[in-house]
Amino acid sequence: MIMKVVVAGLMLLASADPGGGGGGVEVRTSQGKNYRAVELKNSRIVLSGNGRGGKSDGYRLKRPCWYEPAQNAEEMMDFQRWVTRVDRYEPKTRSETLKKFQEKLGKEGRWWTIAHDSSDPNGLSCQLAMDSYVFVPPNTTPPGGITLQELVDIARAALTVPEPKIKLSPDARSYVNLPTWVWLDGAGETTRSVTATLPGVMSATVTAVLKNIKIDPGTGDERAKKSEEGCGQTGTPYAKGEKFTCGVTYLRASVDQPRDVYTLTVTSVWEVGVQADVVPFAYDPIQVGATRDVEVGEVQSTVRGSG
Repeated sequence: MIMKVVVAGLMLLASADPGGGGGGVEVRTSQGKNYRAVELKNSRIVLSGNGRGGKSDGYRLKRPCWYEPAQNAEEMMDFQRWVTRVDRYEPKTRSETLKKFQEKLGKEGRWWTIAHDSSDPNGLSCQLAMDSYVFVPPNTTPPGGITLQELVDIARAALTVPEPKIKLSPDARSYVNLPTWVWLDGAGETTRSVTATLPGVMSATVTAVLKNIKIDPGTGDERAKKSEEGCGQTGTPYAKGEKFTCGVTYLRASVDQPRDVYTLTVTSVWEVGVQADVVPFAYDPIQVGATRDVEVGEVQSTVRGSG
């Protein structure tokens, strides 16, 4: 069975086999904590794609542990014999350990083993509360067995995006009523995807597209006027003679602010989600931000009398 769904520029591919910053100025992240993307333990799932290695928004799996299909009865028996021999079990302990695997020899079906997300604080405790091995008849998914929906969720949890690198013009210092242009430096690819594959069973790809940036000048409307109508995906770099359409115009100096600066935040917004009758998904956008300190001064003028 092959499914291909495109929603608002986002694509999920799922196949299931029923058998089986700028200029030396301080740049600080606006995230309250450093999130870790999903980390699979004791899992056969393979993660791939260009959506890894960036900034996670902290998305968590709804269930941090699950069963995955593993060996058939004979293959598992051979594996357990090897494990108990290598680990040098006492003869009695070895016999007791192998007993439940011996009982399944000659029967149709497959052992399912437990895996978990170690980035989730509850991942390990979830795994420890479940049996390590469950024998399942053909074409059957056990309670707690991974589903296509959960595989898509794992791909979503693994999806990361670049942290914004803010560029400003003017860069070091701005002035009252002078437009401060805002854009992202080296935004890179604006489409990111992660594929989660359970070999021989099913695969799912979740793709996110950079939609726009949001600007928070770090103060209220009485002190700053922001312009976002021309920001597009990554903001608008300064160009002499061009119309100002993306950035902030500060209306008052920052001298009375903490540390004598405004804290400007730029957040990149990535649309991610998919829905279909068989795989109904609707994810919130991924939003990742960074901050810049903006010092705003006043232009001083001197009037001299004649004579």
